[in-house]
Amino acid sequence: MRLSSLLERFNEPETLKMAKLSRQLRSSGIDITDLSLGEPDFDTPDHIKQAAKKAIDDNFSHYTPVSGYLDLREAICAKLERENGLHFTPEQITVSNGAKQCIANFILSLIDDKCEVIIPTPYWVTYSEIVKLAGGKVVLVKTSSNNGYKITPQQLEEAITPFTRLFMFSSPCNPTGAVYSKEELRALAVVFSRHPEVMIMSDEIYEYINFSGRHESIAQFPEIKDRVIVINGLSKGYAMTGYRLGYMAAPEVIARACDKVQGQFTSGVNAVTQRAAIVALSGGHDSIDKMVTEFKNRRDRVMGLISSIPGIHCSVPPGAFYVFPDVHSYFGKSSPSGANIANADDLCMYFLNEAHVSVVTGRAFGEPNCIRISFANSIQNIEKGFEKIKNALQQLR
Repeated sequence: MRLSSLLERFNEPETLKMAKLSRQLRSSGIDITDLSLGEPDFDTPDHIKQAAKKAIDDNFSHYTPVSGYLDLREAICAKLERENGLHFTPEQITVSNGAKQCIANFILSLIDDKCEVIIPTPYWVTYSEIVKLAGGKVVLVKTSSNNGYKITPQQLEEAITPFTRLFMFSSPCNPTGAVYSKEELRALAVVFSRHPEVMIMSDEIYEYINFSGRHESIAQFPEIKDRVIVINGLSKGYAMTGYRLGYMAAPEVIARACDKVQGQFTSGVNAVTQRAAIVALSGGHDSIDKMVTEFKNRRDRVMGLISSIPGIHCSVPPGAFYVFPDVHSYFGKSSPSGANIANADDLCMYFLNEAHVSVVTGRAFGEPNCIRISFANSIQNIEKGFEKIKNALQQLR
């Protein structure tokens, strides 16, 4: 069978690949400790579940508007005003089947052949692949752990060319947990103000998983706000990954364009999910605060476990629920079976097949010397996984 050449432009996400391999091994009876997926291990709060049940009873079972119910978009606007100091109208909001679809809609609406898209590394695996799918050119800018894995104004200025159409980043960041301060964002905004042709996509899906203080959005600066596309959703902060709801706040022309794209792919988001989302966005933060406190405890435990493993270097993540350690000191070694560990990919497959613990190669995120380890799992499983990792590394020669 002859398939489309479009499939050759982009790769399968390494995060989903590792999850698939883990499920395959688990189905054969192997005890896999999963430290790969970015999914909170908490249940959706009860008041949100009750809203979903009520929506079923109230017969929210019909097609929904492509851009989302008006009262949901109003709730999103209220949240952005209340928590972020950002003013948007419902016409500037598009609701999608997860934040990933928001990003895909936006990229397909904006990027053509020869358009350059600047992405600071490390970055979430899907950014570059969606740009490639749209036919754009990915321009990666390497950041350093010495600067907290954050792009500097000078790096940004040097990366912009006459072909630059978009800058994409996340704060807090997946995979490093990097969080940009208001001052750092202001410095980037000064650069963008000199380049009015460049749009900015700010992925804020980990907004609440922040251990360093108040979340700051680059959309707060009026001189560039009309070029900022804010991406957010319910998966991480509300433990609603399976509900599949993301949202985008953008200039109205962008929102309309994304509405047009989504209308041909999926149409509107699940009706029951939207009703539950209104309650989530309008409610308090007690459940979020408890979850973030637990994530911080896990992060601190993980940093203690990493410190006991020689040859691994890792900065403390101020946000999200990942650590991103540098493991290159183990490259060039051999496993007990004689297999060569040439890179992070080999090391991750060694962990999976021999130690039965799943993590993700840093190459997928633009940093080949690192691996991503998720602490969105119980302390018990985290300790179990790190014990497996430590033992497996001790066996390398």
